[in-house]
Amino acid sequence: MTTAWVFPGQGSQYVGMARDLSEKFSSARLVLDAADSVLGFALSKLMFDGPETELTDTINAQPALLAHSIAALAALQQATNNALPEPALCAGHSMGEYSAFVAAGALDFADGIKLVRARGEAMKRAGAVRPGAMAAILGVDDATIQQICNDAGAVQVANFNAPGQIVISGEKEAIERAVEGAKKAGAKRAIVLAVSIAAHSELMRPAIEDFRAAVMMTPLRAPRVPVISNVTAQLMNEPNELRQEMLAQLTSSVQWVKSVEWMEAQGVTEFLELGAKDVLTGLNKRIAKMATTKPIGTVEQIEKYIAGAAT
Repeated sequence: MTTAWVFPGQGSQYVGMARDLSEKFSSARLVLDAADSVLGFALSKLMFDGPETELTDTINAQPALLAHSIAALAALQQATNNALPEPALCAGHSMGEYSAFVAAGALDFADGIKLVRARGEAMKRAGAVRPGAMAAILGVDDATIQQICNDAGAVQVANFNAPGQIVISGEKEAIERAVEGAKKAGAKRAIVLAVSIAAHSELMRPAIEDFRAAVMMTPLRAPRVPVISNVTAQLMNEPNELRQEMLAQLTSSVQWVKSVEWMEAQGVTEFLELGAKDVLTGLNKRIAKMATTKPIGTVEQIEKYIAGAAT
């Protein structure tokens, strides 16, 4: 069996995240303690108890998701007595790419926490200067969506999540026009999301320069395990490639469909989704027809995985 580790992005956070991991696995608790120490406040308490409005703020959600993913990985390693085999590949969805960098050994966890906090701050500032919107479109093919975006104006595809499941991002009025265009094109669903930051769009361009210094100052290494780029759906092996990715990703589409298809074509037969919820598990089942995806984000899921591996 050839395994890839995949890591969820923003939107998967929830109040109570990683609490059970920290209570059962000392390795997970150490990860969360480290995040608290780096940030100088109790991120773990916010993860466990909320309030939800504060947790979902991008400056908190991003480090919370990274912390949960790495805590889940640490817990799984502890549960397997540190005998968990390294994966063939790693990938993360949007902000989840930073979790992949940490898991692949390219980025130290403490530096990663600081970096995603800075990323969230840069995105929040860019969103205040150039507020926008995002919308989810279901049941429309890629070519039609691209044409709808072109016709609507300042809007682009943010995420190619799964066949017929796309998120678009851009100026609010353009998003509204695109949603109407998608409905006319026969979309099963086309709804504006409850966000004000137009992630993965040109409205995030101010965030690139804002974030650049943090990216350039952060120590990076060549990853032990190759990481798949959100932007190109190709391998990244060198620190400079990772830096370029971190900046380009802010305004580029997340090529999740192509990434998963590429990994499956390389022989990946099992995906482990390490972190909060199971969004990628649902997406991957629609993309990789011959591979399995298993969520690893709670004690129950880890126990189920261990039991299955033993049979």
